[in-house]
Amino acid sequence: MSTPITNIVLAGATGNLGPTILSHLLSANYTVTVLTRHDSPSTHSFPPSVKVLPVNYDSLSSLTSALQNQHAVISTLGSAALTKQLLLIQAASSISTIQKFIPSEFGSDTTNPKVASFPGYDVTKIPVQKALETSGLNWTLIFNGPFLDWAIKVGWLIDLQKKKITLYDGGKREFSSSTLEDIGKAVIGVLKKPEETKNKVVYVESARVTLRELLEKAKKVTETKEEDWNVEDVSVEDLVRKGWEEAKDGKTDQGEWVIKFIVASIFGEGYGGLFDEGKLDNELVGVKRLSEEEVEGIVRRYV
Repeated sequence: MSTPITNIVLAGATGNLGPTILSHLLSANYTVTVLTRHDSPSTHSFPPSVKVLPVNYDSLSSLTSALQNQHAVISTLGSAALTKQLLLIQAASSISTIQKFIPSEFGSDTTNPKVASFPGYDVTKIPVQKALETSGLNWTLIFNGPFLDWAIKVGWLIDLQKKKITLYDGGKREFSSSTLEDIGKAVIGVLKKPEETKNKVVYVESARVTLRELLEKAKKVTETKEEDWNVEDVSVEDLVRKGWEEAKDGKTDQGEWVIKFIVASIFGEGYGGLFDEGKLDNELVGVKRLSEEEVEGIVRRYV
């Protein structure tokens, strides 16, 4: 029988999602080691119970040393550092105590063929998936759609401060989304059920919503009318076409065309943005769906 998972390494504990996952790990009484870049100027502070270990992500020996006596590795590394996971996987695969590897996915379904073919994904997340498949590790990919509460808070799904929204393809297509808290719960659920989640994708969602529904909820809580809002309708396929053109011309900043593909993976037809009900793992990992009132409450929170 394998040793219970108690010692966790978290790579990338800052950013939008990392702090929430760290909080859930600590609340569940895991012993957490946070990996930081050895050359990082960051002065981010962590709770006293967290061991902070500077590592060289380009050094196999540095990573292998950091993972000694650990039971699971969770990565929330940002987009610019996704390929750093390749060496992390190599290090983890050499350590017998590692029982779970959760890579930095936490978004759209990158196993969808249309999404997997996008520039950006093909040189970041897809190579990581392939490396895990041949690593011999017990791994789990977590797909949760956009961060529902964060994306409303920062004005990405709907800008409550400027009263502005972009309705992709009319905004009536449902998509799966999850709150940061529910993603944290999903991570704990995977750690508690390592065999049930072995070498598979875990799909979770806090809610399935449409952009039009978010606009209607926003109008309700702000007591405004449609004419008070700046509403733009954008074709997803036009966006994808432009994204491909920009990716190929080599002149456009990568961030500008990558975001177009992210939008398509969430709101486009056939890109897997709405998870199949039959594939949902909410019950397996302990995530409950939000009610309509709770979704409205998130909108109200950030008005």
